[in-house]
Amino acid sequence: MDMIQAIRERHSVRNYADKKIESEKTEALMAKIHEVNEEGNLHLQFLEDAGKTFSRLLSKAMGLGTAPSVIACVGPDDETLEERVGYYGEQVVLLAQQLGLNTCWAGTYSKNNVPAEVAPGERLIIVIAIGYGKTQGSPRKSKTPEQVVPEIDGKPEWFRFGVEMALLAPTAINQQRFQIGLSEDGTVTFTDKGGVFSKVDLGIVRCHFEAGAAYIRALEK
Repeated sequence: MDMIQAIRERHSVRNYADKKIESEKTEALMAKIHEVNEEGNLHLQFLEDAGKTFSRLLSKAMGLGTAPSVIACVGPDDETLEERVGYYGEQVVLLAQQLGLNTCWAGTYSKNNVPAEVAPGERLIIVIAIGYGKTQGSPRKSKTPEQVVPEIDGKPEWFRFGVEMALLAPTAINQQRFQIGLSEDGTVTFTDKGGVFSKVDLGIVRCHFEAGAAYIRALEK
């Protein structure tokens, strides 16, 4: 499964089977987490035992209490942290999909019960439930390209496909509160229009867009 297939097939899953993640897949996840931590100045952590992360009543009602493992999205706190968490965390999420695992970005959890290391100057932003889903999830209703890109007609194929992949990005409560622009010099801009976890969303969107754009550019060579 390549990155584009992973983007197309990955959906949020909130109910998990009682099955541990195999050691070889855990090692692959941890290797990727080490890579993105180095590149993104983050402190993401794979926690094999989710413990009481999803002990809140709402989390249990959503089914997240069944998740066997969790990725804690932690990093040095600054104004870019949330977007970096989204951008790099989604790379781990897409690897998980390629490994046959399921995930859910979860903003509803018991913060005091997450068994993660949060050093002074760091902040826990969000968590990602991970394991084997009871289902593969299902697609959500999405905005059209025209709703997130003013005057998309006439834009190059790499940009249009990037937008297509961006619209498949998971966003909090499916809000998709972002816009993407392309300047005359070829610079791509991503605008956060506000909302719950919208900066995390923007990072996830950028990750998807770049994967789509890179895919088309590689085909054009």
